[in-house]
Amino acid sequence: MKKKISFTTQGRRADIGEYKINRILPNGYAEAVGPFVFLDHLMPARHSPNEPRKVVDGTGAHPHRGIATLTYILNGEADHFDSAGHHAKVQSGGVQWMKAGSGIIHDEAVNVDPQASDLMTHALQFWINLPSKQKAEPSAYLPVQSDEMPLHILNDNAGWLKVIAGEYKNVVSKIPSYSKQFLYHIHLNEGKYFSIDTKAGWDYAAFLPLTNATINDTEFKKGDFLLFDKSGDSIEITTSLQSASDIVLFGGEQYNEPIIAQGPFVMNTQKEIAEAYNDFHLGKYGKISYK
Repeated sequence: MKKKISFTTQGRRADIGEYKINRILPNGYAEAVGPFVFLDHLMPARHSPNEPRKVVDGTGAHPHRGIATLTYILNGEADHFDSAGHHAKVQSGGVQWMKAGSGIIHDEAVNVDPQASDLMTHALQFWINLPSKQKAEPSAYLPVQSDEMPLHILNDNAGWLKVIAGEYKNVVSKIPSYSKQFLYHIHLNEGKYFSIDTKAGWDYAAFLPLTNATINDTEFKKGDFLLFDKSGDSIEITTSLQSASDIVLFGGEQYNEPIIAQGPFVMNTQKEIAEAYNDFHLGKYGKISYK
Protein backbone atom coordinates (compact mmCIF):
# COMPACT_ATOMS: atom_id res chain seq x y z
CA MET A 1 0.00 0.00 0.00
CA LYS A 2 1.32 3.44 -0.92
CA LYS A 3 2.19 5.75 1.94
CA LYS A 4 -0.17 8.67 2.46
CA ILE A 5 1.15 12.22 2.57
CA SER A 6 0.27 13.88 5.85
CA PHE A 7 1.66 17.38 5.31
CA THR A 8 3.08 19.66 2.60
CA THR A 9 4.69 23.09 2.73
CA GLN A 10 6.78 25.46 0.62
CA GLY A 11 8.73 26.55 3.69
CA ARG A 12 9.33 30.13 4.79
CA ARG A 13 11.85 32.75 3.76
CA ALA A 14 14.98 32.90 5.93
CA ASP A 15 17.39 34.92 3.78
CA ILE A 16 20.97 35.34 4.99
CA GLY A 17 22.68 38.38 3.50
CA GLU A 18 22.61 38.02 -0.29
CA TYR A 19 21.53 34.37 -0.13
CA LYS A 20 17.85 33.76 -0.92
CA ILE A 21 16.81 30.88 1.35
CA ASN A 22 13.64 28.94 2.08
CA ARG A 23 13.62 27.20 5.47
CA ILE A 24 11.90 23.86 4.92
CA LEU A 25 12.55 22.10 8.25
CA PRO A 26 11.61 22.50 11.07
CA ASN A 27 8.12 23.71 10.26
CA GLY A 28 4.75 24.01 11.96
CA TYR A 29 4.07 20.30 11.60
CA ALA A 30 7.41 18.49 11.75
CA GLU A 31 10.26 19.04 14.22
CA ALA A 32 12.38 16.33 12.60
CA VAL A 33 12.39 13.63 9.94
CA GLY A 34 14.36 10.73 11.37
CA PRO A 35 17.65 12.32 12.49
CA PHE A 36 17.23 15.34 10.16
CA VAL A 37 16.25 18.39 12.21
CA PHE A 38 16.91 21.19 9.72
CA LEU A 39 16.76 21.85 5.99
CA ASP A 40 17.52 25.14 4.26
CA HIS A 41 17.08 25.50 0.51
CA LEU A 42 19.51 27.96 -1.04
CA MET A 43 17.34 28.73 -4.02
CA PRO A 44 18.76 28.54 -7.55
CA ALA A 45 20.25 31.81 -8.77
CA ARG A 46 22.05 32.77 -11.96
CA HIS A 47 24.95 35.19 -11.58
CA SER A 48 26.75 37.72 -13.74
CA PRO A 49 30.18 36.60 -14.96
CA ASN A 50 31.54 39.85 -13.49
CA GLU A 51 30.06 39.33 -10.03
CA PRO A 52 32.71 39.31 -7.28
CA ARG A 53 33.18 36.05 -5.40
CA LYS A 54 32.04 35.85 -1.79
CA VAL A 55 35.12 35.64 0.41
CA VAL A 56 35.31 33.38 3.47
CA ASP A 57 36.99 35.75 5.92
CA GLY A 58 35.24 35.39 9.27
CA THR A 59 32.18 37.55 8.65
CA GLY A 60 30.03 34.42 8.38
CA ALA A 61 31.74 32.35 11.09
CA HIS A 62 29.38 30.70 13.58
CA PRO A 63 29.40 27.79 16.06
CA HIS A 64 27.65 24.40 16.14
CA ARG A 65 27.35 21.64 18.69
CA GLY A 66 25.42 18.37 18.85
CA ILE A 67 24.82 17.95 15.10
CA ALA A 68 26.44 17.12 11.79
CA THR A 69 25.94 19.61 8.96
CA LEU A 70 25.60 18.35 5.40
CA THR A 71 25.64 20.83 2.53
CA TYR A 72 24.75 19.34 -0.85
CA ILE A 73 25.85 21.55 -3.74
CA LEU A 74 23.56 21.13 -6.74
CA ASN A 75 25.25 24.03 -8.58
CA GLY A 76 28.23 26.09 -7.53
CA GLU A 77 31.28 25.78 -5.33
CA ALA A 78 31.22 25.64 -1.52
CA ASP A 79 34.27 26.92 0.36
CA HIS A 80 34.64 25.67 3.95
CA PHE A 81 36.91 26.64 6.87
CA ASP A 82 36.56 25.51 10.50
CA SER A 83 38.29 25.95 13.85
CA ALA A 84 39.67 22.39 13.78
CA GLY A 85 41.91 23.43 10.88
CA HIS A 86 39.93 21.95 8.00
CA HIS A 87 39.61 23.69 4.65
CA ALA A 88 38.31 22.44 1.29
CA LYS A 89 36.28 23.50 -1.72
CA VAL A 90 33.56 21.26 -3.14
CA GLN A 91 32.09 21.75 -6.61
CA SER A 92 28.68 21.06 -8.18
CA GLY A 93 27.27 17.67 -7.19
CA GLY A 94 29.47 17.29 -4.10
CA VAL A 95 28.94 17.51 -0.33
CA GLN A 96 30.50 19.37 2.58
CA TRP A 97 29.99 17.25 5.74
CA MET A 98 31.03 18.35 9.22
CA LYS A 99 30.40 16.69 12.58
CA ALA A 100 30.23 19.49 15.13
CA GLY A 101 30.30 17.04 18.03
CA SER A 102 31.29 18.82 21.24
CA GLY A 103 31.76 22.14 19.50
CA ILE A 104 33.27 23.83 16.46
CA ILE A 105 33.17 27.12 14.56
CA HIS A 106 32.85 27.05 10.79
CA ASP A 107 32.57 29.49 7.94
CA GLU A 108 31.41 28.74 4.42
CA ALA A 109 30.38 30.47 1.23
CA VAL A 110 28.77 29.34 -2.00
CA ASN A 111 29.98 30.82 -5.29
CA VAL A 112 29.63 29.83 -8.93
CA ASP A 113 31.63 26.76 -9.90
CA PRO A 114 34.70 27.92 -11.86
CA GLN A 115 34.67 24.59 -13.71
CA ALA A 116 31.07 25.00 -14.89
CA SER A 117 29.57 27.29 -17.50
CA ASP A 118 26.09 27.70 -15.99
CA LEU A 119 27.00 30.53 -13.49
CA MET A 120 24.44 29.04 -11.09
CA THR A 121 24.37 28.61 -7.31
CA HIS A 122 21.93 26.15 -5.73
CA ALA A 123 22.32 24.10 -2.54
CA LEU A 124 20.61 22.26 0.31
CA GLN A 125 21.87 22.30 3.89
CA PHE A 126 20.75 19.64 6.35
CA TRP A 127 21.44 19.36 10.07
CA ILE A 128 21.63 15.75 11.26
CA ASN A 129 20.97 15.27 14.97
CA LEU A 130 23.65 13.21 16.69
CA PRO A 131 22.99 10.62 19.40
CA SER A 132 24.06 11.90 22.83
CA LYS A 133 27.29 9.89 22.74
CA GLN A 134 28.43 11.55 19.51
CA LYS A 135 27.41 14.99 20.80
CA ALA A 136 30.28 14.67 23.28
CA GLU A 137 32.87 13.48 20.73
CA PRO A 138 35.47 15.62 18.93
CA SER A 139 34.52 17.25 15.65
CA ALA A 140 35.22 15.72 12.25
CA TYR A 141 35.08 16.86 8.63
CA LEU A 142 34.75 15.24 5.22
CA PRO A 143 34.51 16.90 1.79
CA VAL A 144 33.07 14.62 -0.91
CA GLN A 145 33.45 15.65 -4.54
CA SER A 146 30.85 14.82 -7.18
CA ASP A 147 32.85 11.96 -8.69
CA GLU A 148 33.12 10.37 -5.23
CA MET A 149 29.35 10.29 -4.72
CA PRO A 150 27.97 6.77 -5.22
CA LEU A 151 25.38 6.43 -7.97
CA HIS A 152 22.86 3.67 -8.66
CA ILE A 153 21.63 3.56 -12.27
CA LEU A 154 17.92 2.75 -12.45
CA ASN A 155 16.57 0.03 -14.73
CA ASP A 156 14.94 0.74 -18.12
CA ASN A 157 16.91 3.97 -18.62
CA ALA A 158 14.70 5.49 -15.92
CA GLY A 159 17.44 7.70 -14.45
CA TRP A 160 19.71 7.50 -11.42
CA LEU A 161 19.73 7.58 -7.64
CA LYS A 162 22.62 9.31 -5.86
CA VAL A 163 23.26 8.02 -2.33
CA ILE A 164 24.24 11.16 -0.44
CA ALA A 165 23.90 9.52 3.01
CA GLY A 166 23.12 5.99 4.10
CA GLU A 167 22.82 3.21 1.55
CA TYR A 168 20.60 1.94 -1.26
CA LYS A 169 20.81 -1.71 -2.26
CA ASN A 170 24.59 -2.33 -2.36
CA VAL A 171 25.54 1.33 -2.83
CA VAL A 172 26.90 3.01 0.32
CA SER A 173 27.75 6.67 0.92
CA LYS A 174 31.11 7.80 2.29
CA ILE A 175 29.28 10.11 4.72
CA PRO A 176 29.43 8.67 8.27
CA SER A 177 26.14 7.56 9.84
CA TYR A 178 25.53 7.46 13.57
CA SER A 179 21.97 6.21 13.25
CA LYS A 180 19.91 4.54 10.53
CA GLN A 181 19.41 7.29 7.98
CA PHE A 182 19.22 7.90 4.24
CA LEU A 183 19.42 10.86 1.90
CA TYR A 184 18.89 10.27 -1.84
CA HIS A 185 18.86 12.52 -4.89
CA ILE A 186 16.68 10.78 -7.47
CA HIS A 187 16.72 11.94 -11.09
CA LEU A 188 13.88 10.39 -13.08
CA ASN A 189 13.80 10.78 -16.86
CA GLU A 190 10.74 11.76 -18.92
CA GLY A 191 7.82 9.32 -18.80
CA LYS A 192 9.46 7.04 -16.22
CA TYR A 193 8.47 5.32 -12.98
CA PHE A 194 10.35 4.59 -9.75
CA SER A 195 9.18 2.76 -6.63
CA ILE A 196 10.86 2.22 -3.28
CA ASP A 197 9.76 -0.02 -0.42
CA THR A 198 9.75 1.73 2.94
CA LYS A 199 10.72 0.39 6.36
CA ALA A 200 8.23 0.14 9.21
CA GLY A 201 8.72 2.78 11.89
CA TRP A 202 11.01 5.00 9.81
CA ASP A 203 10.26 8.61 8.92
CA TYR A 204 10.09 9.55 5.22
CA ALA A 205 10.01 12.96 3.55
CA ALA A 206 10.59 14.32 0.05
CA PHE A 207 11.60 17.70 -1.32
CA LEU A 208 11.31 18.91 -4.92
CA PRO A 209 14.15 21.40 -5.47
CA LEU A 210 13.86 21.82 -9.25
CA THR A 211 10.73 20.38 -10.84
CA ASN A 212 7.20 19.12 -10.36
CA ALA A 213 6.67 15.39 -9.81
CA THR A 214 3.82 12.96 -9.26
CA ILE A 215 4.29 11.09 -5.99
CA ASN A 216 1.85 8.39 -4.89
CA ASP A 217 -0.62 9.51 -7.57
CA THR A 218 -0.64 13.22 -6.62
CA GLU A 219 1.22 15.91 -8.52
CA PHE A 220 3.35 18.25 -6.43
CA LYS A 221 5.07 21.49 -7.39
CA LYS A 222 8.66 22.62 -7.46
CA GLY A 223 9.64 23.72 -3.94
CA ASP A 224 7.20 21.40 -2.15
CA PHE A 225 8.22 19.52 0.99
CA LEU A 226 6.20 16.33 1.60
CA LEU A 227 5.98 14.42 4.88
CA PHE A 228 4.70 10.86 4.62
CA ASP A 229 2.35 9.15 7.06
CA LYS A 230 3.47 6.14 9.10
CA SER A 231 1.01 3.87 7.30
CA GLY A 232 1.80 2.20 3.99
CA ASP A 233 4.96 0.54 2.74
CA SER A 234 5.91 2.13 -0.59
CA ILE A 235 6.59 5.41 -2.37
CA GLU A 236 6.00 5.69 -6.12
CA ILE A 237 7.23 8.50 -8.36
CA THR A 238 6.25 9.12 -11.98
CA THR A 239 7.19 11.79 -14.49
CA SER A 240 5.32 13.24 -17.43
CA LEU A 241 6.29 12.51 -21.02
CA GLN A 242 7.43 16.12 -21.37
CA SER A 243 9.85 16.58 -18.46
CA ALA A 244 12.27 14.82 -16.13
CA SER A 245 12.10 15.30 -12.35
CA ASP A 246 14.52 15.60 -9.45
CA ILE A 247 13.42 14.41 -6.02
CA VAL A 248 15.30 14.52 -2.73
CA LEU A 249 14.10 11.68 -0.49
CA PHE A 250 15.33 11.49 3.11
CA GLY A 251 14.61 10.18 6.60
CA GLY A 252 15.42 7.22 8.81
CA GLU A 253 14.74 5.78 12.23
CA GLN A 254 13.15 8.14 14.73
CA TYR A 255 15.43 9.92 17.17
CA ASN A 256 14.59 8.46 20.59
CA GLU A 257 16.20 11.08 22.84
CA PRO A 258 14.84 14.53 23.80
CA ILE A 259 15.51 17.26 21.24
CA ILE A 260 16.30 20.73 22.56
CA ALA A 261 17.26 23.11 19.75
CA GLN A 262 18.31 26.70 20.23
CA GLY A 263 20.18 28.77 17.68
CA PRO A 264 23.06 26.73 16.21
CA PHE A 265 22.97 24.06 18.94
CA VAL A 266 20.88 20.87 19.17
CA MET A 267 21.22 19.04 22.48
CA ASN A 268 19.19 16.76 24.77
CA THR A 269 18.55 19.12 27.72
CA GLN A 270 18.24 22.84 28.35
CA LYS A 271 21.25 22.59 30.67
CA GLU A 272 23.33 21.26 27.75
CA ILE A 273 22.19 24.19 25.60
CA ALA A 274 23.34 26.62 28.31
CA GLU A 275 26.69 24.80 28.50
CA ALA A 276 27.06 24.97 24.71
CA TYR A 277 26.62 28.75 24.75
CA ASN A 278 28.88 29.16 27.77
CA ASP A 279 31.69 27.09 26.23
CA PHE A 280 31.42 29.08 23.01
CA HIS A 281 31.71 32.41 24.83
CA LEU A 282 34.69 31.07 26.80
CA GLY A 283 36.44 30.36 23.50
CA LYS A 284 36.50 26.57 23.90
CA TYR A 285 35.55 25.97 20.24
CA GLY A 286 38.79 27.50 19.03
CA LYS A 287 39.42 29.98 16.24
CA ILE A 288 39.53 29.68 12.46
CA SER A 289 42.81 30.25 10.67
CA TYR A 290 42.16 31.47 7.13
CA LYS A 291 45.77 31.10 6.01
